Amino acid sequence: MAATEPIRDKRHIRELAGYYLKRGQLRNHVLIILGVHTALRVGDLLRLHWDDVYDFENRRVRESITLTEQKTGKSKLLALNGSVMRALKLYSEMAAKPGGFLIENHRTGNAISRIQAYRITRAASDALKLQSRVSCHSLRKTFGYHAWRGGVSPAIIMEIYNHNSLAVTRRYLGVTQDDKDRVYRKMALLM
Repeated sequence: MAATEPIRDKRHIRELAGYYLKRGQLRNHVLIILGVHTALRVGDLLRLHWDDVYDFENRRVRESITLTEQKTGKSKLLALNGSVMRALKLYSEMAAKPGGFLIENHRTGNAISRIQAYRITRAASDALKLQSRVSCHSLRKTFGYHAWRGGVSPAIIMEIYNHNSLAVTRRYLGVTQDDKDRVYRKMALLM
C-alpha cells in the first residue's frame, strides 16, 4: 500500500476545499476544511459533536475546541482559524443541533464512518484529477507540511501532532529533495 502524501500545492488545497462548497455539500466541505486546518486524525474529527464547536446559548461558533485524542488519550486545546470558523458558521445555519455529530450520517444520526470519510476525500481528489494520492490522512499531513514550509519549528509541529519522536514528524512532513534544495538556495550567510 502506498503511503499518503501531503498536498503540497496550495492551489490544490483550495480546489479540494471548494469542491463540496460549490455543490452545497457543507458537511463534506467542513470535513476537508477541518482536516487541513486542525491536523486531527480522522477518528477524532468524526467524534466531534456540534456542542464541541458551537455555543448554542450564544448562537456562535466557538473559537477553540477541547478534546481528548482517541489514539493517545491526551487532552488537546485547538484554536480555530478564520477558514474553519467561516465553514462552521455556514454549516451551522443549516445543520447545527445540540448533541448531534458534526460530520453526521444523515440517515442514522451517527457520525459517518472512516470509510465514508475516505470516499468523500477521494471523490473530490479524483474529480479534480489531483496527482497525489489524497486520503483523510493526507489532510492531516498537509497541515504539518505547510506549517513547516511557513517556518514553524518541527518541534512545535511534533507537539501539535502529539508524536513521540521527531523522526515520525519528519516522515509526516513529506520533505522532498526539492524542499531541501530550496533551503540550500535560500541560505546566503555571506552576502
